[in-house]
Order: sequence, then structure tokens, then C-alpha cells
Amino acid sequence: MQNQRPDRIRKLLADLVAFDTVSDRSNLPLIDYIEKYLASQGAAGQRIVDDTGQKASLWVTVGPEDKAGLVLSGHTDVVPVAGQEWTQNPFELVERDGRLYGRGTTDMKGFVAVCLAMAPEMVAADLKTPIHLAISYDEEIGCVGVRPMLREVARKVVKPLGCFVGEPTQMQVIIGHKGKHGVRATFRGLARHSSIAPDGVNAIEYAADLITEIRRRAALLTADAEQGSLYDVPHSTLLTSIVHGGAALNIVPDHCTVEFECRGIGITESREVTDSIVAWARAEIEPAMRKRHPDCGIDFEEILDYPALDTQADAAIVTLAKQLAGRNDHAKVAFGTEASLFVSMADVPSVVVGPGSIAQAHTPDEFVEMSQLAACGDFVARLITHCAK
Repeated sequence: MQNQRPDRIRKLLADLVAFDTVSDRSNLPLIDYIEKYLASQGAAGQRIVDDTGQKASLWVTVGPEDKAGLVLSGHTDVVPVAGQEWTQNPFELVERDGRLYGRGTTDMKGFVAVCLAMAPEMVAADLKTPIHLAISYDEEIGCVGVRPMLREVARKVVKPLGCFVGEPTQMQVIIGHKGKHGVRATFRGLARHSSIAPDGVNAIEYAADLITEIRRRAALLTADAEQGSLYDVPHSTLLTSIVHGGAALNIVPDHCTVEFECRGIGITESREVTDSIVAWARAEIEPAMRKRHPDCGIDFEEILDYPALDTQADAAIVTLAKQLAGRNDHAKVAFGTEASLFVSMADVPSVVVGPGSIAQAHTPDEFVEMSQLAACGDFVARLITHCAK
């Protein structure tokens, strides 16, 4: 089986990449494919379907159902390719010089392909500790699909011992990542002809007050950098990302939307920072707008939320991950993953470790090196041996 492993990985990754699983489309054809493949290997899973009936995640157990197991978790959705300059069809796998090109090869269908390729070895082994595959959807738009699955996991009598989330880390063990909270502020002003601008309420100008405050607070966070931090950006970050407003040059703008986010080091820091900004805007900006006209104001909407991950370096799941990866280092990353939700929603200790580099994620001509997939295959093979003891 081991000699056939690289070919199985290539074939499965080619098949997975061929599914266009950008989040505005159904992922059911891909889930159908995975279920049929696993069934052919003697493994079955539980499908968790969303309210629309167009999206589903998959929870698969290989080994005894009544024992606490270990989870390999990956998402199968990908970011859009629109507006990117690819030199090939993004949804057709191409191999050149030891690199496998295609949308999602790194983020993170490569990891999922490895897990599926290792399914025959999982089934053939006499596992004493079960291995679970957690396959989710819509991670790229806020870790949406994993949440219903984790609610199911949290209700199980026997909960997993730990989880390995296979986001691209070049197989380094990641014990922490920042949390994220995103907010959309919609400013409601009053339109008037620009020749009588004082009679209107300029939504853009009031939005500018919010943006200025966000920038001021971002500078304070930068000044509060942690000494000796494992993060490459050793402080929480805050920024305005998107601004839309106005209709014409000669009209006082009656609307403006501002989207901003905080990525916080503390478990709930990102939400605490944005909640504080919302409270400030309601106390300082909105009264001034309503004084001009009672119908003016600001509507706030949460658009994304996940907590930070902070797994202790001496935790059992970290020690095991290092043994399986064959290395003794660990780090923290700025990008978010579903690992923190495994902890916060299901109380499953988690780390992030997977093939490929985050530098390739979301880029045109995205690729993963075959050597990275092979290293990931070795990781899972050691996991199988561990679980068979």
C-alpha cells in the first residue's frame, strides 16, 4: 500500500481540484464523491446537511465507535479565482517539477486528499483508537460548515481525544493562532443637492470619523506588542478593509458602509476590541447624526467571528503531533483556522499541522509540493500505527 500512496494522493487530489467548490456553489457533488470513495474502502460517514440542503459536511469514523479517537480535519471549499491571472485551468491539476498546481491544492484539498488516500491503510489496520475524518465546507467565509458538525460532536457520549487541523504549515506544529471578529457599519445619512450641503447629513464624513478612530486604536494595539511572542506579528491588529458610499458628486451621500476587523491574540480579544468600537460610535457619532435628523444613524452587523487558539506547548496533543511530524518545534500563526472552534465548541484539544505553505494559499497558480504531501502521508501513517497500539 505504501508504494501506491503517491499515486493515490495524486489521483484523489486531481479529482478534488476538479470540483469547483467556491463557497457560492453547492458542495454536494464533492461530498457524494468522497462518500462513494470511502464506501469503496469500507468506511462510512455521517452527513450533516445545512438548512438550505445545498451544503454538507462529513464525519467519518474508522475504528471502534465507543472509544475516544483522534481527528483529522479539513475544509473542501476554496476561494474564488475570478480576477486572478492563472496560466492554466485552476480546476485541473497540473504537475510540474514536483509541484501540483490547481485551486485548493494547498488550501486545503491537498491535506484532504492525503487523508482519503490513507483510508485503505486505516481500514486495514486493527485500530484500537479510532481515527475520525472531519470534512467541512465554507471555512473561507467564516468557518461556517464546521459549526453544525461540532454541535453534533459536542453531544456525543465519547468525545475525541484531540484534533489535527491540516491547514498549510509546512508540517510544522502550530499551537496558537489569532481570533477574528468582523463588523459591518452602515451609516444612514440624509441626501441633499450638494449646493445646499449643510441641509443634508453626510454619511461618508461620519463614516470617516469611525475610520479615524479605528486607525487610532490600531496604533495603540501595535504599541502593545508582546515581547518574545511566537507570532510574526506580535500584537493584535485592527483595520478598515472595505468602504462603499455615495451616489454622485453633486449629491450629499446618504449611505456609507464600512467593514472592519480585529485579529486578536487573546481568546476573545478580537470581539472585545470591536465591541468597544461599536459602543464608542454609538455614544460619539450616532447622537451627532440624529441631532441633525432623527432618521439618521448607524446599523452594525457581525459578519465573521471565531476565537483565538492557544494550546499549551506541553499539552498531550502537541507532544503527539510533534512525534507524528518527526520534529520538535512549534509556532503560532496570524491566520485563523477551525482548530479554535474544535476547542471552544466541542472541548477537543487541537493543533494545526498540514502540508504546503500559507504563502501559496489564495494565489493564482496555487501549488503544493509533492514532497509536502508525502510528509503528510508519513504523518498519517504514524498516526495509524499509534492508534493501532
